[in-house]
Amino acid sequence: MLFARRAVIDIGTNSVKLLVAEVAGHEVRPLLEDSQQTRLGQGFYETHQLQPEAIAHTAHAVARFADEARRLKTESLRVIATSAARDAVNPHELLTAIASAAGVQVEIISGEQEADWAFRGVTTDPALATRPLLLLDVGGGSTELILGQGDRRHFCQSFRLGTVRLLETIPPDDPPTAAGLAETRRWLQDFIATKVRPALQPVLDREIELNSAPGAVMLVGTGGTTTILARMEAHLGSYDRDRIEATRLSLDRVRWHNEHLWGLPLARRQEIVGLPSKRADVILAGTAIYETVMVSFGFSELRVSTRGLRFAAVMDLP
Repeated sequence: MLFARRAVIDIGTNSVKLLVAEVAGHEVRPLLEDSQQTRLGQGFYETHQLQPEAIAHTAHAVARFADEARRLKTESLRVIATSAARDAVNPHELLTAIASAAGVQVEIISGEQEADWAFRGVTTDPALATRPLLLLDVGGGSTELILGQGDRRHFCQSFRLGTVRLLETIPPDDPPTAAGLAETRRWLQDFIATKVRPALQPVLDREIELNSAPGAVMLVGTGGTTTILARMEAHLGSYDRDRIEATRLSLDRVRWHNEHLWGLPLARRQEIVGLPSKRADVILAGTAIYETVMVSFGFSELRVSTRGLRFAAVMDLP
């Protein structure tokens, strides 16, 4: 089997990520993965204007990653942008800055494309390729929920809910308070009850009935929050894909991590093994989202995948 060396740069609301991989069909072998937090969505949600400083930081990160991809002699490079870019009133400013800094063009993808690619990427894992899954992909500006099995999608939708977006909607105190956590939980419960449940619950119930077992559908999380949760659970000081993907988080453990994190000031959270210091603020929103989804839809366990959007995007490259 011939492998092609390809790269994808993913411009998210919170960070810019790079994947360089050797690809043949549905097999993706990562060679390099990197991430730089640029907070493209910071100060964004009141006006939907991308801010000049965040644009400049993002363009610089894309230029650095494009140079890395060229250094590794990739045959093709794709640059994609998600929630903040597609919701912005001034995306042309971002695209112009990136073209000038990095000499590359950016594709702004839809929420539906993001959701589909997330599911396709996660199911490159042979252990998840044929199982009925509810995939939960929490990003900085949007959350994708995809219910499917193998090549079939029964539900696929992107919601305007993310860690940076939630952090700016309900900014926590430092140190966070029990009242702040309670308010965040209430807000999330209302969001799920009004925006998510009416669309997802009938399809999820039907899939559970077809599989004749309440636990037949596995909840899988992908993205930064679940990777961090797994690293904290396993006390991993560095990134280890095999150990992260082997981690299983019960609802009780997700709830424990959520309440533990909300009980610490930012400086203490930055010292936790497995939690990158720059993610110590948004992790509050991320863990609250996962806990609320698990409670709302009756999931007792969360499985973690390190694959997702970029794995599918790199497979789709010529």
